[in-house]
Amino acid sequence: MNGSSNLEPRAGDAGVESLLSGARQGNEQQLGRLLTLYRNYLTILATTQLDARLRRRVSPSDLVQEAMLGAYRDFPKFRGSSERELLAWLRQILINCLHHAYEAHIQAGRRDIRREVSLDDMNRALDRSVVRLAHVLADQGPSPSSPARERERAVAIADQLAKLRPDDRDVIVLRNLQGLSFEEVAERMGRKAGAVRMLWLRAIERFRQVYEAPE
Repeated sequence: MNGSSNLEPRAGDAGVESLLSGARQGNEQQLGRLLTLYRNYLTILATTQLDARLRRRVSPSDLVQEAMLGAYRDFPKFRGSSERELLAWLRQILINCLHHAYEAHIQAGRRDIRREVSLDDMNRALDRSVVRLAHVLADQGPSPSSPARERERAVAIADQLAKLRPDDRDVIVLRNLQGLSFEEVAERMGRKAGAVRMLWLRAIERFRQVYEAPE
């Protein structure tokens, strides 16, 4: 993947606007290229929202593929004209896919209060993940000044996370984005807490090197 090392989306503002304009005019090739820009972003967000019950049945890539297909199919219904509006629309599609997955795989069983997952709950959880993703490297550059800026930074950071080895990416997602303790991360990854702490420290350093590397 050819991710950008700054805070802008891979194609740059002008490139995104051009792809978005072409997609709105019915150019399916440009629509495909446009949606591909946000696959890493959606995959990281989907990963943060899958609990242990659902992870046994659905993978983040499954959810993102469903969301991408839905976005491709329903793009004529998209009424926005900016990347900010497109990101919000894609996130809503992902939330709907997550909700459908919970209904199909979790709530289809014996229902209880703990199993009820509302769209509002998912939306709030996803918002928290976006903020955490935007601040994985807390001292990297100026803090985003608005929710829109946080989303832009989160897209760029997700592209860089995708370059890491799976273990490095997983430990950062679990620790930084899901906010789990080292003990909880260790249980999730099948490792000892001390080993996970060292893995996390090395992963953050490698991520910083990837993020700051010149193109």
